[in-house]
Amino acid sequence: MKRLLVLVPLLLLAALMPAAAQDICPAAPCLVDPCPTVCPPLQPGVFTNPEWLKINYHRVNVSIENQIATTDVDMEFVNEGNGLAEGTFVFPLPQNASVDKLVMYINGQAIDAKILPASEARRIYNEIVRQYRDPALLEYIGSSAIQASVFPIPPGESRRVQIRYSTILEVDNGLVHYVYPMKVTNLLTKRPVESMSLAVSVQSNDPISSIYSPSHPIAISRDANDRGFRAGYETAGFMPEDDFSLYYGIASETINVNLLTYRDSASEDGFFMLLVQPPVTLPDNAVIAKDVIVVLDQSGSMQGEKWDQARAATEYVLRHLNPNDRFNLVLFSTGWRIYSNGMESPAQAESAIDWVRGQEALGGTDINGALTTALGMVRAERPTTLIFLTDGLATEGVTDTAAILANLAAAAKPNVSIFTFGVGDDVDTFLLDTIVRDFRGAGTYVRPSERIDEEVASLYSKIGAPVLTDITLDFGGVLAQDVYPTLPLPDLFAGTQLTIVGRYRGQADNVSITLRGQVDGQAQSFTYSSLDFPGRAGGEPFIARLWATRRIGDLLNTIRLNGENAELVDSIVKLSVRYGIITPYTSFLIEEDDILSAQGRDRAAAQFAQEAADLSSVTSGSRAVGAADAFGGMARAEAPLPAAMPTMNAYAPGQPAVPAEPSVSPLQTVGGKTFILQNEVWTDTTFEPDTMQTQKVVFLSDAYFTLLEDKPELGVFFAVGDRVIVVLDGTAYEVVVE
Repeated sequence: MKRLLVLVPLLLLAALMPAAAQDICPAAPCLVDPCPTVCPPLQPGVFTNPEWLKINYHRVNVSIENQIATTDVDMEFVNEGNGLAEGTFVFPLPQNASVDKLVMYINGQAIDAKILPASEARRIYNEIVRQYRDPALLEYIGSSAIQASVFPIPPGESRRVQIRYSTILEVDNGLVHYVYPMKVTNLLTKRPVESMSLAVSVQSNDPISSIYSPSHPIAISRDANDRGFRAGYETAGFMPEDDFSLYYGIASETINVNLLTYRDSASEDGFFMLLVQPPVTLPDNAVIAKDVIVVLDQSGSMQGEKWDQARAATEYVLRHLNPNDRFNLVLFSTGWRIYSNGMESPAQAESAIDWVRGQEALGGTDINGALTTALGMVRAERPTTLIFLTDGLATEGVTDTAAILANLAAAAKPNVSIFTFGVGDDVDTFLLDTIVRDFRGAGTYVRPSERIDEEVASLYSKIGAPVLTDITLDFGGVLAQDVYPTLPLPDLFAGTQLTIVGRYRGQADNVSITLRGQVDGQAQSFTYSSLDFPGRAGGEPFIARLWATRRIGDLLNTIRLNGENAELVDSIVKLSVRYGIITPYTSFLIEEDDILSAQGRDRAAAQFAQEAADLSSVTSGSRAVGAADAFGGMARAEAPLPAAMPTMNAYAPGQPAVPAEPSVSPLQTVGGKTFILQNEVWTDTTFEPDTMQTQKVVFLSDAYFTLLEDKPELGVFFAVGDRVIVVLDGTAYEVVVE
């Protein structure tokens, strides 16, 4: 994938590029009369205090029309120090970037700006790094830059900076990629941005298929003609960890498949991501007719607000049936009762709603009887969606979880998918998650602070219109492994997107991938040709962390459902360390001082094994529900788990079910590598202290910059800090401070 234009706005104040002379010395108020016209030289650190500079707001509006991206940036800076902030506004650009148009304003006044070639920009970056001992700019080595004129910010005053630039976005493998560099605000101030917003508006001559952000949760609104969309992200108190990244696909088939790959080195297996996008909307005659069975817990523990919300959720499902769908209802408590002896058409929906409204919640919980009765209604000729909602454990009929699962396996037909909703903390997570795993569905846990009807409506709006069922993928000549979601793949629904990640071995060019499935009982296949799984290093690093997030979630769930074993524990420890995936159950990554050594990993594995054994022994209660919810979310993640994440006590061993105060972990993920801060050194987690020797280079020495000249790819890693160990092509480089 080619790297598309990223314009990086970076404010470098007087601490970085001081003016030669001023009427008032910027370091402190003038204390003599007359005030000297030439100030003493600025010392490093005078204006580098990050607490002085605050960003009130950072607003970005992006308009993309037929791959021409125009980015408008609006930021307000406030100098809260006691000296004059004066400097140069510099925009580092990534390699191969070119600006089509640039406009800059400061407080409404147009500012002249020039583009610096890469060689001159590098000289400026190196000069700043040398003078102020801050390596953050090194990640831009090899890139050009835009430089604007000097402007001051007096103490207590603010300056509004507006930038507009345009560039052409290329299409690669049917995907357009746009990036906006959010994280550079961390170079301006260590304080959170008060208000951050980013809005993207896209218009295309061709229909748009996939829309995907691996970096930020975005809201998406599509145009009715599928040739445009709007995406938005907004937050407050913002400390960016990643640049904003957005992909969108150009539609070419009824069901679109787009491929992205990543490989850390040619000697390791690669990673891939397939974005499978069915049509956003379908005419009624193109939607696969399905049967829907709602199995609703009516036990006494549901009485009150939960029962009201459960009935509202049932009403939502019944009112959103497609014209050719059929439905039935099963309510259960002590025994069970059904709405009809046969499957009914949507014409009976209002009658069924009235029936549900007249029911009260009382009695016990006969889960086995209700589910086996519902499965007995399934007909092999129609895909069937079973929605199962409960707030408790089985207390009547068959109550043993293993026996219930065996009865369901015997009763179920292969065309049924079961979607579970566990309400509250008194549910059997083992039962619910095993049902989801074995019956091609999805599971949701409705916590005490959440609404049942909203959760059910959110799910059903995604699964209401099947496009392709019983899906299989043929990867042609590619050896694909550890693919998530695990088989069998979930059905495809209109308006949703299936994200598949996995690993691949070797190299395969010009591959054809075939997607097969059923449409109204008829076999259908779609072939996508000219796809490359390269053997060389490169690609999109986030894919590896997304795969690791899903795999760790799946392994944690396997331990929870099947019990702890040494092989699973070892796999989770290795993946957590390599990719910086932290959860309360993998917090050993930052708690173990010597996690990169063999002894440290052995200690971490022993500690985790004990926690894993404890995890698998608890199936109900807040801890079990919290763990099930969290691990299931990881296994289905659409984006990598952040390297720095809040610790949630809700699923930590022995902790109450409330979030803890957010704590930023000493981790950074850069260029596909994870760095952990140990003994004040940012250390690449692929470094093996037991077997590797480092090649040392002194921070800011001539040898340091010579090494960067010879190996510019080290720049992004050296930018992590002034003391760094990084492994590149089998050599461990260590930056030391004298």
